[in-house]
Amino acid sequence: MLLVDEILRQDEDTIVCAKTFRADEFFFQGHYPGYPLVPGVILCESAMQAGALLLADLLPAEGVPVATRMNDIKFKRMVRPGDRIEMEVCLKERLADAFFLQAKVRCEGKLAVRFEFACTLARVSSP
Repeated sequence: MLLVDEILRQDEDTIVCAKTFRADEFFFQGHYPGYPLVPGVILCESAMQAGALLLADLLPAEGVPVATRMNDIKFKRMVRPGDRIEMEVCLKERLADAFFLQAKVRCEGKLAVRFEFACTLARVSSP
């Protein structure tokens, strides 16, 4: 499930990505009938996928980032079908194979969600 449509800008420790939610996305079917909303977990996953794109340049080819925790999650605004979000993710600290990031998700320029999360490098072996 890819939740990033495009990378808008990126530097060494920050990335800004965008996603537009189509009305036919599967999660709108039950969330909520008659008043569809993007589930909060989907908004968080979108930002964490943007974070994975940011980390891609820092990680060796044999590793992938795996989320290990989320902290201080604040939901501020509802996101509905047709809305476009921008996810800004900043790398705050790296300790060996642990990465600590901060995410802000905006809709129509207004904060929808903010949180901090951590990832660790999971080594993948070749088949």
